[in-house]
Amino acid sequence: MSEQMILWSVFGLLVTVMLVIDLGLNRSSHEISFREALTWTIIWISLALIFNAGIYYFQGQARALEFFTGYVIEKSLSVDNLFVFILIFTYFHVPRLYQPKILKWGIIGALVMRALFIWLGIELLEAFHWMIYVFGAILIVTGIKMAFGGDEKIEPEKNPVVRLIRRFVPITKRVQGDRLFISKRGVRAATPLFLALVMVESSDVIFALDSIPAVFAVTRDPFIVYTSNVFAIMGLRALYFLLSNVMGMFVYLKLGISCVLAFVGVKMLLVDTRFEIPVLFSLGVIFGVLAISIITSIVVGNKRHRISDKSD
Repeated sequence: MSEQMILWSVFGLLVTVMLVIDLGLNRSSHEISFREALTWTIIWISLALIFNAGIYYFQGQARALEFFTGYVIEKSLSVDNLFVFILIFTYFHVPRLYQPKILKWGIIGALVMRALFIWLGIELLEAFHWMIYVFGAILIVTGIKMAFGGDEKIEPEKNPVVRLIRRFVPITKRVQGDRLFISKRGVRAATPLFLALVMVESSDVIFALDSIPAVFAVTRDPFIVYTSNVFAIMGLRALYFLLSNVMGMFVYLKLGISCVLAFVGVKMLLVDTRFEIPVLFSLGVIFGVLAISIITSIVVGNKRHRISDKSD
């Protein structure tokens, strides 16, 4: 068995075991506490780093660096998903008690869709090299729009999938426990939780169009691209409950993420020139931008809080 096959086998077994544990522990709806979210966040980050060490052992420093950079890019971009999840749950009035179930099935769906998008993206790049410039331009435009586009809005009535569902499936007005569908007087109807799940899946499709090309700027190895994506996605639910109550503090984080997108897009546009940006330098820039945006958010937030206290 080749080293690549060993790593694929270990990855598949690890993800399967963790999904079984996750599904087993979360069969009944419960509100995830800060302590539980922190524990699972640490577990997922630790597993990613351990797996990265395995890549280093079997495939060397270059591949390990590509995985780690891809993981950091995907993890940072996934933070933007958290803002959208908060808006979706608020719009559909989904209690925190039932949010873990929606995110669980949303993440499982994302694992399948990401595999499809990664395969399609690699095939496009292999067949049409000029697509790398298209991906780069998309990332730059997305970064600019994110930086200057203002606050995001959730408009389910404009989502074509939601509109199609509402046209053919009855929808209850209120949440019915943690159920996605109910039967009432012989009629099967969807609940707002199901619409929230559809919106979560739809939003991930949109985010995948940004995050996957961003990882292609680092490597086109399907193993590195997919595994780095999966490890970042699998920890997304825990990260949501860890940060959901304090997301308002990070006022400049979205600006930092937009800069990361634009930088990665520029890196893709320079891929065939003598100014190609090394992976290690890219990792330093990404860490630096995110660190500055987080620190600035905290400092500005504390300053505003002190001013507010004085005015009171």
